[in-house]
Amino acid sequence: MNYDFDEVIDRRGTNSSKWDDCKDVFGRDDIVPMWVADTDFKAPIEVIEAMRKRLEHGIYGYTYRGQSYNETVVDWVKKRHGWDIDSEWITFSPGIVPALSMCVNTFTRPGDKVVIQSPIYPPFQSVVEANGRIKVDNELILKDNHYHMDLDKLREQICIQDSGEFDNRVKMFLLCNPHNPTGRSWSKEELLELGRICVENNILIVSDEIHSDIIYSGHKHIPIASLSEELAQCTVTCISPSKTFSLAGLSTSAIIIPNKRIRSMFNNTLETLHIDGGNIFGSIALEVAYRNGEEWLEELLVYLEDNLNFLMKYFEEKIPQIVPIRPEATYLVWLDCSGLGLEGEQLMDFFANEAKVGVNLGSNFSRRCGSFVRLNIGCPRSTLKEGLKRIEEAVNRL
Repeated sequence: MNYDFDEVIDRRGTNSSKWDDCKDVFGRDDIVPMWVADTDFKAPIEVIEAMRKRLEHGIYGYTYRGQSYNETVVDWVKKRHGWDIDSEWITFSPGIVPALSMCVNTFTRPGDKVVIQSPIYPPFQSVVEANGRIKVDNELILKDNHYHMDLDKLREQICIQDSGEFDNRVKMFLLCNPHNPTGRSWSKEELLELGRICVENNILIVSDEIHSDIIYSGHKHIPIASLSEELAQCTVTCISPSKTFSLAGLSTSAIIIPNKRIRSMFNNTLETLHIDGGNIFGSIALEVAYRNGEEWLEELLVYLEDNLNFLMKYFEEKIPQIVPIRPEATYLVWLDCSGLGLEGEQLMDFFANEAKVGVNLGSNFSRRCGSFVRLNIGCPRSTLKEGLKRIEEAVNRL
């Protein structure tokens, strides 16, 4: 089947964060919104029809997830990522950010330390600091327009200063794989070394793998928990169809926890908060997307890679002052705008009021990244072209 990802669908007036919040966020509504990390593509028709059928039933009472929910996740993870998991390992969250926050609250105490890797999706920082934990920032290294983990620095950071002894207040590592905003799909070697450090020091890994289905040619997503039994037993893996299939508003995620004790503690938090019931339409959408959405996804990946290639060539030929970091995964592109001589609020003002393109400011991801912005290419080609044209014209006016 040929899916029409070129179709432009007007999302205004639907309470879309990406489209309807532009006035509040950027101060104007004539923006091309390329900021919020969802796509402007219709979900697969199979998902739409399944939800329509359930909608027409007319009664939307309390619900639960049947065994088919877990079995669908098992099959998807095996098929897409080669990881054999048990259906008993799977639990639920109404979103991955809530899952991160629940993990921080369940498995650490106020004053404990949690490691993140900046530049990083801003909620990684807030779920640590807003919950009274201490953030340890293992900053990524940018070299030759490519990001790497600094694992030598990590070994220093998890030790008590000057003593070389492990700091037992370091309880958790929040991993983003694939990484948002840099687009890295971490290699097996990087993940194994990171995992070795965490296993040796009894650090729980919580891995946000929400972008794991959006992988470009020549790259592969590797769930860190799939690499060894030891790693499986100290990892909480968070996945969702939301980024992949345009389903973020349905608030449904699958949390994979092989360790029975850790899973029991997480489920106890879910039940204590009374958020374990879930969403009727979210459960249906997940099952149908994972069962019937693979052909749609394969065509989407081709379309997104074409978008990416178009963007890379456009900046190289027409806007060389801005240098994109080519992502290995995700539909998010991290742009180095240092060639413009602007940063922070000046850079945001340039994009919002000169280019009239909505982007995410880099300083929200790291204090070191005031000259970067994040741009979303999960949109029809015509939208991408319009956004890039506006940026080009604004740069030429500088």
